[in-house]
This record gives sequence, C-alpha cells and structure tokens, in this order.
Amino acid sequence: MALLHRMSGECIKSELDLFTVPLTQTVIEKNGYLEVAPLSAISYSAPLEFFIAGNGDDYLDLNNTMLYLRVKITGPDGADIAHPAKVGPINYLAATMFSQVDVTLGDRLISQSSGTHPYRCIIESLLNYGKDTLESIFSAGLFHKDTAGHMDVHDPAGRNEGLTKRSLYTGRSSEVELLAPIHSDIFFQEKLLINGLDLKLRFIRAKDEFCLMRSDDLAYKLHIAAASLFVKKVSVSPPVRLAHAQTLLSTTAKYPIDRVCLKSFSIPAGSRVSNQENLFLGTLPKSIVIGMVDNDAFTGSYEKNPFAFKHYNLEFLAVYVDGQQFPAKPLQRDVLQNFVEDGKAEETVVAEVLKNVPSRSVKNSRYILDKMSKAKGLSSWNESGEFVFRGMNGDLRDGWSFYAPLAN
Repeated sequence: MALLHRMSGECIKSELDLFTVPLTQTVIEKNGYLEVAPLSAISYSAPLEFFIAGNGDDYLDLNNTMLYLRVKITGPDGADIAHPAKVGPINYLAATMFSQVDVTLGDRLISQSSGTHPYRCIIESLLNYGKDTLESIFSAGLFHKDTAGHMDVHDPAGRNEGLTKRSLYTGRSSEVELLAPIHSDIFFQEKLLINGLDLKLRFIRAKDEFCLMRSDDLAYKLHIAAASLFVKKVSVSPPVRLAHAQTLLSTTAKYPIDRVCLKSFSIPAGSRVSNQENLFLGTLPKSIVIGMVDNDAFTGSYEKNPFAFKHYNLEFLAVYVDGQQFPAKPLQRDVLQNFVEDGKAEETVVAEVLKNVPSRSVKNSRYILDKMSKAKGLSSWNESGEFVFRGMNGDLRDGWSFYAPLAN
C-alpha cells in the first residue's frame, strides 16, 4: 500500500492492539481526607491559621485540599438579624472573604503577600472554568455570578440576580456552609507534597465593608462560626518512599508551579493619561490580565461591588517591554463607535492565552469588552504543555489613555 510520504511510517490503531493489558497502579496504596482544626479559637478579627505536621509516612495532595467554613451575617452589635435585612455577600465568598493567604513550607513563606487575594480568586475562576463548573462545584463556595450591567446593584431585591441568590442563603443570620479550594500557586499543581515537610496556612480576613453589600445604613458584620481544613493524605508504597528518601540525600524535590503575581495601583481622579513605570523589572510574566474597579470598591464599601470591572472610557492600552510595544497595534477603543470591532480583537487575545481551556465563563467579546479584563500574551510561544517557558527578562511598563477624565 502506498504511503502518503516516503518519510511516513506505518502505525497501528488502538482498536487493533489485542494483546496488551492496562498497567496496574501499585504505588499509591490508599488516600483519605483529614480534617484539621484551626490552631486557635476563632475570633472576629483574628486570622485563621492551620498547621499540618510533616511527620509520618503520608504525602499530601494539595491540589485536592479544601477549606470548609460556616459563616453568618449579623447586625452591628453581633446579634442575629430577626427581620429580612437588605444585605448579601459578595461573589464566591468562601475564597474572596480573605484579603491574603500565606502559605509556609517548613520555615519558608512561599506565597505572595499583597492583599489582593479576592481578585486572584475571582479572575482565576472566571477565566479558567466554564459555566457548568461554576454553577455546580463552585456553588459550594457561594459562587453565583453577578448580573452584567447590574453588578453595582447592592439591594438583594434588585436586578443583580447573583446577589439575590447569595442573600437567600444568609438571610435572617442563617448559617451557611461553604467549601472552596485554596487559591495559591502550589495548590494548583498535581505533584504530591513529600512527607517530612510541615505546612502552615494563614488566612487573613477582608473587611466587612468589602465582603458585604447592603442597601440600608447598618454596619453589618460577617462572622465565621466554624472552620476546618480538609487535607487529602495519600499513603505511598514503602519502596517508593525509600527511593524518594535515598534520592533526597543527593538532590531536592522539584515542584514546578505557575506563579501568579498580583499588583495594584491607583490612577488619580480627573486623569486622562496614566503610565506605570517598572511594572515588572527583571523576570517578565507570560501573560497579563488587567482589570479596573472603583477605588472605594477596592478598599471596601457596602454600596459597591468589588468585582464590578469597568472600562472607564478607556481608549488606548499598550504595554512596553524594553521599549517594544505589545501588541504592535495598541488596543484602541472609542466607547461610542468602535465597540464591537475592538471586542472581537480582545476575544482573540484572551483565546490565545486560554486556548487549551475547554470552557470558560468569559465567553463572548461583548462581555469581555464590558469588563475590560485585558489579557496580553507576552511570551514568544503561547502554547501550554508538559514543558516550561524560557524565562524572559526586561523592564515592563504600560500606558493608558481615557476618552474622558476619570470621575473617581
């Protein structure tokens, strides 16, 4: 039979592989969840701290470790609310109620301390998971997406359907149980954490003004009634443990991670132009996602949704690496005339960064343009796979201009 090309060899299809049997997994003997209580009693303002000792033979599956919370909303004096109150939690409360999460392995802090943890959680969720996943698995963390165009509606009885759904769980100071993964770099890789290494997590609360949205003038409070960390422990066969121990005598364990770095900066009211110099100096990121919110929403306001990303009449946006502009043709937009055209280009950029994700919540150009989440691929190779990117070094800055002066 003629071949397509002289260098093309023959192959056999799996349907005709009749004489092999599947391989048998013997290295993992069993696994199960261990419930870990906080180090100290839960108080209103103190951080939640968990400690998992590294002694013993079990490895840890960080990718499947979950945080369990039982929370409720109370009045300003801490008393339960007896009447239907006009207050509800922000989206994905199980993760976004913490402004910062510190992860320590052994005696080394390996996480970023920036106070922007809620934005990492919400952006990762929207850009990496589809509607079905968010409405099923993530609903355990009280993820109910806010209604586009009505995200700043802070009355639970208003047109923001996400806020309405979330408030039904917390009405009259009802306790709601929440479950969410840990949004930290090392928890998003699949390798097991080797035994003999202590793990410590510290969850720092965000302000009540950030976590809650209300339509009256009461200073409601969010209380944590109970908290646990469900850690998945894995029992590995003795020969593998021994082989790991012997190898550790001559080298270290390797855990490749995709590091996420969040930075925040303010643009003064009345500005039409903004340039952020030395945004990244040294190692450059593979991609950038930019979102803009009101300053008072970022710092915490009962009347503002902290995740109401807006375009603010942005008409020009580009980043510069050692003076070279990305993209070659900057993103330009007249909010009244070129809405759809730039939206299509924006969808292409986002799709390049996320092309291997089968489904995601940000699904059309109009929504992406409305939210103004700008994703820019800066790597010379934008594929994902079982390899690492060659690091790029340089000086990265960005430039913005707005159609009208910023109101706030």
